[in-house]
Amino acid sequence: MLPKANAYGLFRIISNNLPKRFFSSAAVSEIKELELDTPKIVNGRVNPLTHPDYFNVGNLFTVRDLLEARVHFGHKVGSLNDRMKPYLFGSRLDFTIFDLEQTKEHLQRALNVAAHTAMQGGIILFFCRSSINAHTVEKTALECGEFAHTRYWRGGTFTNSKVQFKAVTRLPDLCIFLNTLNNVMLQHTAIRDSAKMNIPTIGVVDSNCSPDLLTYVVPGNDDSPASIELYCKLFKEAILRGKAKRKEFIEELEALEKEQAS
Repeated sequence: MLPKANAYGLFRIISNNLPKRFFSSAAVSEIKELELDTPKIVNGRVNPLTHPDYFNVGNLFTVRDLLEARVHFGHKVGSLNDRMKPYLFGSRLDFTIFDLEQTKEHLQRALNVAAHTAMQGGIILFFCRSSINAHTVEKTALECGEFAHTRYWRGGTFTNSKVQFKAVTRLPDLCIFLNTLNNVMLQHTAIRDSAKMNIPTIGVVDSNCSPDLLTYVVPGNDDSPASIELYCKLFKEAILRGKAKRKEFIEELEALEKEQAS
């Protein structure tokens, strides 16, 4: 079997000489998948949007790191939200256990989204309603030059911002929820408001929570300080890597402009 890149290149050579009717819909969809997995080279650079892990966030953590941070611990079986069943490995002593292989995959995707948003100069807003972990989240946002909201969420902050702030307000480009509940029963109101305003969201979703309305779900423990510290550490590093790439691109562009001017 050919490697993906070689298979895609071979397809391009053949398809240029054959009509489209010679290819089934299944073959076309498979080749499109290969195309997405093959990084594009533009002006000698890899296109970040076509690279599966442009910022190397996959090397930031392992399944063992998740295990040691107690990310696998869910709530009691009796409080399980049915929509979280696909993310579970099983249960032990009446407590749910997350499948950390799935969590690793989802968390890596979320870190990539955060890094890409930072590279594009986007505004990232962290949320956490846990009083125990609020300081950790606020400190993380400060260290990576972003924003945090850990207090009561005022309804309409996103959906009615012009009236509330008496001016046109720039909304965040990405919201990261380190926990998704306002209290034991109610989902954070900002998740609904973000969905209404088409703002992408990343949410750490515990077994008693609902993944509905979230763009990127990270199944895992959202209560223990150890797990929150790990999430914050990873998101901070991903955002800083994105900003470093942005700075690198800007410096190269300025150098190119000076070279062309001279």
